[in-house]
Amino acid sequence: MKNPVVTSWTESTRNLFKPVIVLVITFAATVKLSQSLYRYNLRRRSRARSGTMSSSSSSDNGTGVQARRRSRILSSKLYFDIPNSKVPLIYSSAYDITFLGIEKLHPFDSSKWGRICGFLLVDNVVDKNCIVEPLEASKNDLLVVHSEAYLNCLKKSANVAMIIEVPHVAVFPNCLVQQKVLYPFRNQVGGTILAAKLAKERGWAINVGGGFHHCSGEKGGGFCAYADISLCIHFAFERLNISRVMIIDLDAHQGNGHETDFANDSRVYILDVYNPGIYPFDYEARRYIDQKVEVVSGTTTNEYLRKLDEALEVSVHSFDPELIVYNAGTDILDGDPLGRLKISPDGITNRDEKVFRFARKRNIPIVMLTSGALSLCLIFPSLIFTGF
Repeated sequence: MKNPVVTSWTESTRNLFKPVIVLVITFAATVKLSQSLYRYNLRRRSRARSGTMSSSSSSDNGTGVQARRRSRILSSKLYFDIPNSKVPLIYSSAYDITFLGIEKLHPFDSSKWGRICGFLLVDNVVDKNCIVEPLEASKNDLLVVHSEAYLNCLKKSANVAMIIEVPHVAVFPNCLVQQKVLYPFRNQVGGTILAAKLAKERGWAINVGGGFHHCSGEKGGGFCAYADISLCIHFAFERLNISRVMIIDLDAHQGNGHETDFANDSRVYILDVYNPGIYPFDYEARRYIDQKVEVVSGTTTNEYLRKLDEALEVSVHSFDPELIVYNAGTDILDGDPLGRLKISPDGITNRDEKVFRFARKRNIPIVMLTSGALSLCLIFPSLIFTGF
């Protein structure tokens, strides 16, 4: 997932009509102030929550929280039976974000998911009727990881504007923001959660969406409004009898959201290959990466693949997962202005195949999320024709 620099907003708005430019200038300060207040409130709530937990730990010890989480997961409708006529590919037309053209101001392609499936359908790689359509994650589902306070903050358009990094969204009624922005995100969350169930049954599953690795239970950012990776894993713990999960995050950006959520959780092993010179610069979250592989700006294909091979080999001796969640961003592609790496298209195909072979050799179910990506167009045909 990507985080544009502030100057890219200015460049993007040059071709807009003058009234829109005025709105951007007017509300930029409002968004900035809201961001500061939001972060302050999060810190204050965190300190208050920590104090409350400390005082009650002797009597509760977190059992109440775990019980509520388990109850929500067991009552969820996001897991449902998939007929064998369907392939392990999850997508809904509700994934795509269109918002009066404003979405084009962000370098993240918010309509890519539909185009990915369009390519697969045109090339007869998969039949439309064979694609699995997920359900939208409900508030009760989201509360498995997210706090009530965080979900309430999304009811303010200015906060959503900060998270998706499109300042113009701050001026719109929140009902419209919910429908045009957050509803598609919630559908993708449902797809990620369902993908784990499908992977356990079929060996692998791909959600054409998701991978919102900058979002944690208490904070969104970098175009990530919901922590779908964390939610997926907690559902797998409760519903799939899985106790060990490996996250392989190969998006160019550090996956600080899931790293924060699973800090010091021995059930989750995180392998993150990222460029340390770009967003999010979350040094605190880096402490919670089990296997940290930093690839600096300008890293080329051969060097990248060599480091990946070494990292996968190390992980074999470090952790024995029962499920792999693979975040497969392609912002590592040469020419991507945000990832700043120089990996060729063939290099991305090789990368994805390496990860899938790693899982297949060890008979580990694997969930693939497309994150900042078009890699699905490259890897999915080979999965079909090789009978993965």
